Amino acid sequence: MARLLTGRFALLTAADLSYFTAAGISIYALPLYVTGPLGESKAAAGLTFGAFAVSALLLRPLAGRLTDRVGRRPLLVGGALGAALCLALTALATDLPVIIGLRLLLGVAEAAFFVAGFAALVDISPPDRLGEALSINSLGLYLGLAAGPPLGEVLTQRSFPLAWLAAAGLCVVTGVVSAFVGETGTSGGQEGTALIHRPAIGPGIALCTAIAASGGFLAFAALRAQETGMGTTSLPLFLYGATVVVARVVFAKVPDRLPPLKLGASAMAVIATGLFLTPFSLVAGSVVLALGVTFSTPAFFAAIFATAGPHERGAASGTASAFLDIGLGGGPILLGLVANVSTSAALATAGAIAVAGCLWTVRLRH
Repeated sequence: MARLLTGRFALLTAADLSYFTAAGISIYALPLYVTGPLGESKAAAGLTFGAFAVSALLLRPLAGRLTDRVGRRPLLVGGALGAALCLALTALATDLPVIIGLRLLLGVAEAAFFVAGFAALVDISPPDRLGEALSINSLGLYLGLAAGPPLGEVLTQRSFPLAWLAAAGLCVVTGVVSAFVGETGTSGGQEGTALIHRPAIGPGIALCTAIAASGGFLAFAALRAQETGMGTTSLPLFLYGATVVVARVVFAKVPDRLPPLKLGASAMAVIATGLFLTPFSLVAGSVVLALGVTFSTPAFFAAIFATAGPHERGAASGTASAFLDIGLGGGPILLGLVANVSTSAALATAGAIAVAGCLWTVRLRH
């Protein structure tokens, strides 16, 4: 069996950990800052949360093409340092339009880092262990999302600017670590220059619904915890991230043993169940939702990359992550309108989106 846990794999996972810890701080701090010191509505919080995905969506395909043509490392390093700059400037922002503008710029940086990161991961992973590689590598992402909110809670109790500067510092660390990963791909020349990898569209739509549903939870979990009088408002986000981390360690080999679309449909059903639980028990719903998310992303990305050759991986990553942006941006923005009336109704609506995704995946599989 080909070796998976190499030095490059460890460095790439460490870069993800640093980057997504910064993202976790932002996820916690942003909605509370918008609805607190800025005095804006929950709908404005949803708009601000999802704004970065608009620019990221537009640039993902271009980032995929660049990743195939110039290599992975320039976009990994450039994306991380660009994110650091945007987060540092957020510490100085005191009105909503400026913050939305910075979130749009953050989307540019995130598109470069995320697309190049996934392409690099596929480059260095044995083809018959891709699902396992996605599961283990994503530990960096979900450890970051688990650790970031509690860290964000501690930092924002001192000041919101301190939280943004800490997140910026973590992104600088990401850039340095990414530089040591080295170049994992080769220039594709005139090959692999398509902006859209068409075979990725079907499973990309399914991925979009999974991200829209879980993105709604990420955007409004802290606000819902605050409304219900929970003492530690970062607890649901911590449980979500920690559950995904533990489950992906325990079940790392499962995505390589089951058909990806069958696994994806089952995961969507579990995501829906968790979201429907959240209005009644935010803690239980967070854990069940996380169990579904454990398998959804590896399943859908495995289905997508199974259709891509070495010089198409950037395009496949760009196409798939564009759907990710539609979900991560559109979900919170749409659900923010519902949250203006009731956060519990917004979370239940996210569950309905997951049901639609489950039905789509079943149809796609057949």
